[in-house]
Amino acid sequence: MNEKLIEECISAEGDVPLVVPDNLVMSGYLKNSLPKNKHPEFSTISPNTRKFINRHFPGVSDEQWNSWRWQIKNSYISFSQLNKIIDFRRVIDDQSILDNDKLPLRITPYYASLIEGAGANHPIVKGVVPSIKELYQTPGEASDPLHEENCSPVPNIVHRYPDRVLFLATGFCSTYCRYCTRSHMVAKDKMHYGKAAWQPGLEYIRNNKAVRDVLISGGDPLTMPEAHLEYLLESLRAIPHVEIIRIGTKVPVVLPQRITSSFVNMLRRYHPLFMSIHFMHPLELTPEVHEACTRLANAGIPLGSQTVLLKGINDSVPVMTKLMQGLLRNRVRPYYIYQCDPILGSGHFRTTVKAGLDIIRGMRGYTSGYAIPHFVIDAPGGGGKIPLLPEYALGHEGDNLVLQNYEGKRFYYPDVVDTAD
Repeated sequence: MNEKLIEECISAEGDVPLVVPDNLVMSGYLKNSLPKNKHPEFSTISPNTRKFINRHFPGVSDEQWNSWRWQIKNSYISFSQLNKIIDFRRVIDDQSILDNDKLPLRITPYYASLIEGAGANHPIVKGVVPSIKELYQTPGEASDPLHEENCSPVPNIVHRYPDRVLFLATGFCSTYCRYCTRSHMVAKDKMHYGKAAWQPGLEYIRNNKAVRDVLISGGDPLTMPEAHLEYLLESLRAIPHVEIIRIGTKVPVVLPQRITSSFVNMLRRYHPLFMSIHFMHPLELTPEVHEACTRLANAGIPLGSQTVLLKGINDSVPVMTKLMQGLLRNRVRPYYIYQCDPILGSGHFRTTVKAGLDIIRGMRGYTSGYAIPHFVIDAPGGGGKIPLLPEYALGHEGDNLVLQNYEGKRFYYPDVVDTAD
């Protein structure tokens, strides 16, 4: 084993990317390694998590468990590791999936604690454990259905809308969602790009003064070393016409230990800074996630949610309502429900569009308007996000606009314009 490579892998500063080769993860060296004098600055360990630690990581200290670096190094990346906490006889839909190396797997120990002992119908199991169905392609699916590569003028930049760009800062995620729009990118890259790779994107933004809004995504940018992310934020803030910076992430959900005091103090230096967090199901709203979201909100970072509509996971009014109301309690504003993108092998995740409209209709009037997100389709072929709403305006009767409320009752609005001077 190359110990120099291992030392580079556990580095958290400078230009060395925090990426651990899969053959080194879960090794005894990495299990017991934690940078000296590095305090995780994260304190919450819920009762459920504590039981999981005692059963599966009995020699691990609270300091190690609450280190986001330790969480990444000890992620579950193989079926043999994952089989220690879930019985594959109850989960795997085809035995051949165990021998298939085409489907990447990565789940942090913290997030894995939410599925211990679960069966195939558990919503989080469905979201992160590979299925043989991912190898079945249905009509209309593509590896890049949104045509992001066609909208990429320079590496790592997607420019689809006039005033904003998507900056793909990394190809690494701490946990792999089975339905991810960029699964082709994450499966291929599995690493951080580094500062040199960002320069063409930064130069492109400097030269395009119409760009006022930059969304940093990936992969997951919050898996990068703090110094790397700060370099990118500082570089963008130095561009006069960049008014807003956003970060798209699932880290507060799958790796809440990343949201340390020092990290949040760094982020707050680059306001106005917004964060869009990917939530999937109410079971994700744990005490650990509450601490992470509270820290971010207390730092003045507006938090919004992004949720993909998924068959058998969150495609019902009660589940989606519970999730959205729970997000508000965690100071996260529901923002988007996405119709699942037609990536390769996603047919078992996708619902009808009507299912999404029915959810919005079922929530409207029965919960606060703050709890109702936009339902959108990111149009295949690069058309951008298209919002959809149930039909509430039914047409005109004479000069009156016919409206239908959440109870199905009709009302009439005088839709007449006075043209008199």
